[in-house]
Amino acid sequence: MNHAIILAAGKGSRMKTDTPKCAVELFKKPMVEYIVDALDKIEIDKKICVVGHKSEVIEGILGDRVEYAYQDVQLGTADAVKRAISLICGDGYSLILPGDTPLIDDEILAGITRYHKESKNDFSIGTIYLDNPTGFGRIIRDGTGNIASIVEEVDATNIEKDIKEVNTGIYCIENKMLIETLHLIRCNNNKSEYYLTDLVKLLASKAKVGSYLIKDTYKVMGINDLYSLSLVEESLKRVINKKHMINGVTIVNPDTVMISPDVKIESGAIIYQGSIIMGKSYIAKGCHIGPYSDIMNSIIEENSICRQSVVYDSIIKCNATVGPFAHLRMNSIVGENDRIGNFVEIKKSTLGTKTNVAHLTYIGDAICGDEVNFGCGTVTVNYDGKNKFKTKIGNRVFIGCNSNLIAPINIGSDVYIAAGSTINQDLIDEDFAIARVRQIVKHNYSNKYGYKKSKL
Repeated sequence: MNHAIILAAGKGSRMKTDTPKCAVELFKKPMVEYIVDALDKIEIDKKICVVGHKSEVIEGILGDRVEYAYQDVQLGTADAVKRAISLICGDGYSLILPGDTPLIDDEILAGITRYHKESKNDFSIGTIYLDNPTGFGRIIRDGTGNIASIVEEVDATNIEKDIKEVNTGIYCIENKMLIETLHLIRCNNNKSEYYLTDLVKLLASKAKVGSYLIKDTYKVMGINDLYSLSLVEESLKRVINKKHMINGVTIVNPDTVMISPDVKIESGAIIYQGSIIMGKSYIAKGCHIGPYSDIMNSIIEENSICRQSVVYDSIIKCNATVGPFAHLRMNSIVGENDRIGNFVEIKKSTLGTKTNVAHLTYIGDAICGDEVNFGCGTVTVNYDGKNKFKTKIGNRVFIGCNSNLIAPINIGSDVYIAAGSTINQDLIDEDFAIARVRQIVKHNYSNKYGYKKSKL
């Protein structure tokens, strides 16, 4: 069987956060999840994740996508792999990966496994060349050019520190070789840890050890602190934005736009400055997004506009206009040709076609028909302090300004609700409803009430 072992037990002290290192998010997605997504695209029989510090956090992220091994005390990378040995079985190879290098993709993984098999290696190491190799383990070669060892920077001599070829922490090793050799590693180094890199020295004289050169160095940059996280994020942002622009997406001021790797955008869409599009969002052709819109796990269909608005886990149908300053969340659906204006919040609701919600309105837990007009200040009153209730509205309903619809309530089609009404009873088709206190006017009475005009 071919295995993948993800090393994700680290605490990440240099991150200075309460979150386990590999659970820290890059573009609103945990680092370790990038690794598992990449593994899903290649031929791997079993994925094993070694967890330790706050293991329940990693388990909550990955669920049953992987099997788990536990490293309660962090004694080095070799010790971490040792925790997974009992889960390795049969012939084949094990692909060993750092969980804090989120830009490792299926191209790299497929490349090193293909190289490993074609070269008939026992142990293959992913390497890169860096002008500034500070922080990386150096690749030490013998006089014939073969890899003799890997020296961690803390243990390297000044001459060894000048070496530009470095270790990426990506390995492919035959299962049998790993099981037979791992227990021979000792912790006689400056950190008193069990280094997985010591496998090279143990195997160099009796097995075939090779290196796979990775050309895209930015993909194997590990993250050790929040500054390095920002550098990786910046690199990924530029690569993603370039890809979309080459594919026909207009991105205005791309340095200010963040699009996560799983987002799909059709050519002909325009993304304006300051916009953030994350998760598994989909933007169709002809859409205008932003400026300064925040979209997560949402679908925006053809020719729709979303200006300066927040859209999470929702759908905007064709030819709709949303914003500025609207908020859609929790599986809301905006219908075709709808208009959602400024300071409108829609939660867990479905709107029909040609519906107008121009401003200052809250729609929650509602199902709304076609051609409905929500006047300014309309509220679906869905919560009684304990439970949420639904509002159902038919077609061609006119709701005047400052109306309250107290759920649970059903409103038929072709209904007219006068401004300022509080509706707490169902309305059937073609009803006219007005529910407000009768106005009383007393002329020349304000001074008797105690009101005095100020003198200018």
